[in-house]
Amino acid sequence: MANDSASSEVGARYARALLDLAVETGALEAVESDIAGLKAMLAESADLRALVVSPRFDAEEKAKALTAVAARAGASETTKKFLGLLAMNRRAAALPIVIDAFQRLAAARRGLTLAKVTTAVELTKAQAKDLAGALRAALGGDPQIETAVDPAILGGLKVRVGSRLFDASLKTKLDSLKFALKRA
Repeated sequence: MANDSASSEVGARYARALLDLAVETGALEAVESDIAGLKAMLAESADLRALVVSPRFDAEEKAKALTAVAARAGASETTKKFLGLLAMNRRAAALPIVIDAFQRLAAARRGLTLAKVTTAVELTKAQAKDLAGALRAALGGDPQIETAVDPAILGGLKVRVGSRLFDASLKTKLDSLKFALKRA
């Protein structure tokens, strides 16, 4: 648990540094786009995830690989240099945490609140619009909604805003009922 906390702290520091650098160099939009693309690549590629976390690759190999991936994706110089620095400082494994923290910071800078919504099935446009309205009312500001589909939750939804989790999934309700029945 302490390790997770340390990783989160490291990720937050690197994310803050990247945001400050992107603002300072006038490349915030480009870096935000690069980071979103990198997040998608990490989600899609098991090889890239393995590279980032594997101790079999040294810092220099990770730096070369990450900057090559970023260059191939057309990333900005700021992003490529940042990824190289992250790897050379032996922090490549913290990349997913850095990405999440950076996206939260960038959204907050634009006055938005990042909300991660997980549903059992893809939301329709009408459902997404209703959800955005409900989140706007609950958060008191405009949400930036990131959606994911996880059939394991069976139904309902989970909404994560920062460290808060609102769990209205059918799986959680069934698990609670199962636990209550066992206690009875």
